[in-house]
Amino acid sequence: MRLAFAGTPDFAATILSALIDNGFTPEFVLTQPDRAQGRGLKLTASPVKQLASAHTIPIFQPPTLKTADARAPLLAQPLDVLVVAAYGLILPPPILEWPRFGCLNVHASLLPRWRGAAPIQHAILAGDAQTGITLMQMDAGLDTGAMIATREVPIRPDDTAGSLHDALAATGVTLAVDVLRQLKNEGALPGVPQDGALATYAGKIEKAHARIDWAQDAAAIERAIRAFNPVPGAHTLLRGSPLKLWRAAVLPGMDGAIPGTVLAAHPQGIDIACRSGILRILELQPAGGKRQTAAAFLAGHSLPPGCQAG
Repeated sequence: MRLAFAGTPDFAATILSALIDNGFTPEFVLTQPDRAQGRGLKLTASPVKQLASAHTIPIFQPPTLKTADARAPLLAQPLDVLVVAAYGLILPPPILEWPRFGCLNVHASLLPRWRGAAPIQHAILAGDAQTGITLMQMDAGLDTGAMIATREVPIRPDDTAGSLHDALAATGVTLAVDVLRQLKNEGALPGVPQDGALATYAGKIEKAHARIDWAQDAAAIERAIRAFNPVPGAHTLLRGSPLKLWRAAVLPGMDGAIPGTVLAAHPQGIDIACRSGILRILELQPAGGKRQTAAAFLAGHSLPPGCQAG
C-alpha cells in the first residue's frame, strides 16, 4: 500500500512516529515550510520534518497546494492513501482526489463537534466532559467528511490544552494504525455521514483571545487558563503590570465586588472577584520572570486588597 503523510506540529509527529513503528512508513511526507522562530528568528523545521529527516523519508514543503505547478510533483506519484494530521494547508480537490482511497484526516475532536483549527482548546473552554479522535474521509468542506472511526477521551478537571493534546495524540496513534490495518486487509473504509445540524466550530486561537475577562464567571476563567496552557498563555494586567496565569482554582463567593478586584493575597493564592464566584490564582508568571507559585510572587510584590486586575 503506497501511503503518504501530511502534518506539521508535535501532534502530527506523534502520529507519524506510530505509523513508522507499525510498518506504515510513508513513501514521502508533506509538511509546512520552515518557519522563523525565537528571538533570533532562526528558520526551524517542523516536528514532522525533523522526524521524517531522521528516517530518511522524502519531504515536500510547498507553501501552497492551490496551484497546478505546486501540485504537479505530488500528483505525478501514484498513491493509495494520504494520512493527514494537523497539516495546516487547505487540500484542494485535485489533492483530495489523488489517492486511490482518498485522504484520511486524524482530527482531535468527536465530530461534528469542534470542526476547525483549535478543537482541543475549545473543548476545554466549553467545559466539555469528553472529547476524542475522529478519523474521517476528507472532502472539500471544513472537517465535514464521512466519519470512519471515533474514539472517546475524557477531559479531566485539571486537564490543560497540553495534557489533553498528549492524551489525544496517544489515542490518535492507535486509531490511525487500526484503520490502516483495516484498509490493508479489507480494501475499503466505509464511513458514516456527519450530522451538520450538530456542528460546532473551533476557530483559531489568537493571543488576544487569551486575555482574561474578569466579568466572566470564575469557572469560565479557570477553564480559559487551562485551555490556553501552554500557548498562548492566559494573561491579564495586575496593578498595570502584565502577568501570565498558569493555574487557578474556583472558590465560592458572594456577588457584588467589582470583577477584577483583588480580595485577598496570601501564601495560598491571590483571590480575585469575578462576575460570579472568586478565582484563586495559584501559579503565575510576571513579564520577564519565571513561572512561580503565588506565594513566591507575593514574597516580592505587595498586593493590597482592592487593587485591580484587568
